[in-house]
Amino acid sequence: MSNNPVQTVSTSSDKIKVALAVCVVLAGVVGFYVLAGQQTLLRAAALVGGLVIAALLLWTAEPGRNFLAFAREAVREAKKVVWPTRKEAMQITGVVFGFVVVMAIFLWGTDKLLEVVLYDLILGWK
Repeated sequence: MSNNPVQTVSTSSDKIKVALAVCVVLAGVVGFYVLAGQQTLLRAAALVGGLVIAALLLWTAEPGRNFLAFAREAVREAKKVVWPTRKEAMQITGVVFGFVVVMAIFLWGTDKLLEVVLYDLILGWK
């Protein structure tokens, strides 16, 4: 990833665009619920239309462009990940399950040992 310095300064027009985009998204959600008696296609169009208009507004603002650049870099970094093969994943899963079984037996044994020591030897309750 790039080492761009963090800048929190934005123009007032960018702030207005972001606020307007939030309002448009809210209007789309409200429109979806207000049109509850209408066809599902109309309701979905209100919601999707609000989201699309908000995305277009954000795309014209500096924070929106920064987010798109971040998303592109994230996708590029995700493509560099080397995923394990099916065999490797199964082996790792087997090791994890084996460790869980060993730890369960250890904790059960520790619990029983403490039970015997506390109740039988110290308190003499059994």
